[in-house]
Amino acid sequence: MTKREMVVKIAEDTGLIQQDVYAVIQKSLDMIVDSLANGKNVELRNFGVFQIKERKQRVGRNPNRPEQVVEIPSCRIVKFKPGKIMKERVSG
Repeated sequence: MTKREMVVKIAEDTGLIQQDVYAVIQKSLDMIVDSLANGKNVELRNFGVFQIKERKQRVGRNPNRPEQVVEIPSCRIVKFKPGKIMKERVSG
């Protein structure tokens, strides 16, 4: 499902204008990204938790030239842990 499909479906279900629905969805996503960029976790009850994890520096190798060693710098990544209700509904 794309953001556009989500906007259309929510607008149909609620009777709201698509522009208003789009603005709310976009603002919500922007707030999630801003919080994660500031190092804060985002917890949406019964949906899941977005967390920032620090990936350690490690050594990588080029598969075409295994003798060539490349250092991969540490970086921050986003992890998602689904909530209880999501796990139950997805697993069936």
